[in-house]
Amino acid sequence: MNTPAAPAAPAAAGNLNFVLICVFIDMLGIGLIVPVLPALVGEFAGTRENQAYWYGMMSAVFGLMQFIFMPMLGAISDRVGRRPVLLYSMAGMSVNFLTTAWAPNLACLFIGRVIGGMSSASMSVASAYASDVSTPENRAKSFGKIGAAFGLGFICGPMLGGLLGTVDLHLPFYVAGGLSAANLVYGYFAVPESLPAGRRAPFRLSKINPLAALVKLARRTDIRGLIVTYTLVTLAAMMLQTTWVLYTTFRFNWTPGENGAALFCVGLTAAVVQAGLLGLLIKRFGEVRLAQLGMLSGCVTYLLYGLATHGWMMYVLILCNVLSFAIGPALQSIISKDTAADQQGELMGSLQSISSVGVIFMPLLGSAILGEVSHLASSDWRVGSTFYLCAAMQAVAVLVAQRYFNQHEVAA
Repeated sequence: MNTPAAPAAPAAAGNLNFVLICVFIDMLGIGLIVPVLPALVGEFAGTRENQAYWYGMMSAVFGLMQFIFMPMLGAISDRVGRRPVLLYSMAGMSVNFLTTAWAPNLACLFIGRVIGGMSSASMSVASAYASDVSTPENRAKSFGKIGAAFGLGFICGPMLGGLLGTVDLHLPFYVAGGLSAANLVYGYFAVPESLPAGRRAPFRLSKINPLAALVKLARRTDIRGLIVTYTLVTLAAMMLQTTWVLYTTFRFNWTPGENGAALFCVGLTAAVVQAGLLGLLIKRFGEVRLAQLGMLSGCVTYLLYGLATHGWMMYVLILCNVLSFAIGPALQSIISKDTAADQQGELMGSLQSISSVGVIFMPLLGSAILGEVSHLASSDWRVGSTFYLCAAMQAVAVLVAQRYFNQHEVAA
């Protein structure tokens, strides 16, 4: 019975390195295009209103494809192995980026986003690969490395994409496509399968239902207040992420380079708080108080984002809003303490599904709002309407959380 595990040990480091590279390149490629995709859409859309509309539609289509296909590809990897699905993901992302780079019209841009959403399975399948090649004692460390690769890719991607975009709007897509293709070649020739045939599971349709996790979460009436709070905070963050570049372009006339620098600042601040300061903040305030302070800070910051009259103010607000980057980990920890030990994985997957749904709907809502105010002068306070909605959602989250904490005994 021990023979299959023996060869896995020496190969684990090499296999895990591929997974880390795979996740890093995937996130780097996605980050590369964030500062430039709205501008590329604008080249074909004509008016600002059309630019906001079509960018929102493309973001929502990508999110919808990802929501549908991520559990499907995860289930397929349980049946046929991790390696074929990871290679498929790399190939699909490369085609996605190159299709976008060559796109002569909006229809081709849509095709690229559909292919990208159908292919972006690297995070879930890479986690499964890491689990296959790690011992139980090292598994948490392996997952931590994957999270670090994910964050590092998304920190570096927007900055590099912004710099390349100042040269040519299509250049970041060529670079991202080339990186994905190079990783595909490396994986094909150098990386073995991690899941032995004897450990593979049959494919079942029940495994690929993307709504199942949300249904199970909705049944958790004991922590409904926390779930509503987490949902409101997550949706506000999705609104920010999917409308930031369009908003700063409309309001401050920022270039892809300026947006890349700002997004780099956001990613770096988040990494410093979540990887370095989170333990100190929890020790100082406790999880409950930290979540409340973070939500209050985020609420005020969203409002000020919408009222900002000069681009430099956005940098100041990012750096002053450090507590908001601790909301997610603090709330997840509080929710997990009210969940049985054997349900933790299912819980975290269900919480992640909220983000997946947000990626579908918040770009549509945010772009519709931006489209309505796109004709206004950049100095008009109404241009910041998307952020006012974010502030409102965050304010409701504060009230719901406070009511929950008042009604339940929660360890600080």
